[in-house]
Amino acid sequence: MPNYSNFKGTGVALITPFKKDGNVDYIALEKIIDHCIDGGVESLITMGTTGESVTLTHKEKYKVIQFTIDRARRRAQIVVGIGGNNTSELIEELKALIPKGIDAILSSSPAYNKPSQEGIYQHYMALAEHSPLPIIIYNVPGRTSSNILANTTIRLAKSSDIFCGIKEASGDIAQATQILCDRPNHFLVLSGDDPLALALIGIGGDGVISVIANAYPNEFSKMIRLSLNGEFKEAQAINMKLFNLHKWLYIDGNPAGIKAACSQLGLCENQLRLPLVPMNKSNEEILINEMNSVF
Repeated sequence: MPNYSNFKGTGVALITPFKKDGNVDYIALEKIIDHCIDGGVESLITMGTTGESVTLTHKEKYKVIQFTIDRARRRAQIVVGIGGNNTSELIEELKALIPKGIDAILSSSPAYNKPSQEGIYQHYMALAEHSPLPIIIYNVPGRTSSNILANTTIRLAKSSDIFCGIKEASGDIAQATQILCDRPNHFLVLSGDDPLALALIGIGGDGVISVIANAYPNEFSKMIRLSLNGEFKEAQAINMKLFNLHKWLYIDGNPAGIKAACSQLGLCENQLRLPLVPMNKSNEEILINEMNSVF
């Protein structure tokens, strides 16, 4: 039975910082990587939704991935987002992947074409057949318009050991509980919703893949470590301190909010690629006020 405990704790879904001319800002990316690792996160997730991967070219993606690997210098686990709604295209992308320095793949269920549960199962099993690395399933119905039901998740987890866990972002604690009840021993359940991360660990979850940890890695990873150690009173205090920030990080979409926050902290420019745009100015002012009141 494989041991995937290295993916427990706090993973951060890295933003991809851009310059004003639209190019990737590697100086800022270096700063963010070091900020997150120095803040205590266990994993870096690059080229996920928060990293605006759908607006990057293949050449840019590979350069960002390699830069992240090189800068991390094995100080954190490296997880690469490879997802989409064309199964055969994803298989080719997996075949072309050079796995050196990468620890796992994060793959969201197919968006837009809204497959059935059987279609979702067959999609992931096709990826499992060709993946050189462990796969973290990503369930995010708010973006894909289809929910991976608990039974389908468990079916996948029991069908192949290559599935090391799920980033569960359905917002449904009952569904997460069902997965926790029925999962095989190797299979991790990670929160994909920062506001529910503490609650998920409280029912037996293993950690989080976080957005807010781009800005506050020290505080958020400390909360996760405390809760995984059963020290919930201290973890609750941190959770309540950060809780009001979450709303404003998402009110104009992700990663608009977290980029505004990271810009305010001097980590990067507040630049996104179309069709995404920066936060509404009035909402950004409230976000900044909340940040100032918290820390």
